[in-house]
Amino acid sequence: MIKFFLSCCFLLFSLPLLAQDPPGEPDSTAEAEVRTRLTPFMERYMLDELKALRTEMANFQVKVTDDIVQKELNVADKAISYANVTVTYFFYLLAGAASVLAIVGWQSLRELKKTARDYAETEMRKITNTYEHKLKQIERELQRKTKVIAENYREIERFQEIHGLWLRASQEQSPQAKIDIYDQILDIKPGDLDAMTHKADAALMMNERQWALSLCNRVLQVDQQNAHALYQRACAHAGMGHEEQALSDLELAVKNNVHLGDVAAEDEEFDSLRQHPRFIELTHEHTDASTTDS
Repeated sequence: MIKFFLSCCFLLFSLPLLAQDPPGEPDSTAEAEVRTRLTPFMERYMLDELKALRTEMANFQVKVTDDIVQKELNVADKAISYANVTVTYFFYLLAGAASVLAIVGWQSLRELKKTARDYAETEMRKITNTYEHKLKQIERELQRKTKVIAENYREIERFQEIHGLWLRASQEQSPQAKIDIYDQILDIKPGDLDAMTHKADAALMMNERQWALSLCNRVLQVDQQNAHALYQRACAHAGMGHEEQALSDLELAVKNNVHLGDVAAEDEEFDSLRQHPRFIELTHEHTDASTTDS
């Protein structure tokens, strides 16, 4: 085929040369006529050769395609054979492993499945119980905090109510009205020491010294160093003529709150003790200390 291709190329290149006149020689009429007659035969020859070449090239392409397809089929056949062998060996391996498991006494697949299911259920039950326990703890904590918040809210309301009552008591002029307000405070907050001492003060203003003495004793049973209660009890003792007890309570009251000495010096309840040396000593010492500080 290569040789034929080279001959065609030679003819193609030689046609123009034959068609030209030789250099330096005049073209004769006979030669021109011969050339004219030969040209169709040469063209026909060339066309036949080209047709043969195309036919041969087409056959060659078909052959190459067949070769490629055949090779691909061979490759696919080998791949299928390899896969078949691999799968066969794999099943042999599984069969051998199953035989080994059966020989050494392992459990069957159903037992393994049941064991796995039981294990999963056990673990899920543990996790569920753990989360249920945590949720119950959270629920209890939320209930506790809700209760604390509600108690705090009630305490704030009670504090606001008590604060309003204290403001009303400070604005009242009548001792009995003050006592009524202090009783309301004690109903809201039983055992309030400040309310009882102020109630004792209002009782003294009503000349109810025995009542005031009883209230002060109740306060001092809880807080023995309560200066206000000691002072009120000293006032009650002084009004009842118990000088020594009044001076003892006044001394303790001034010791705990030095400003009560100034109050005692001007309080009418201690008129009976104005000339008593101990009373003068308590009030004057405090007055002198206040002057020195100034």
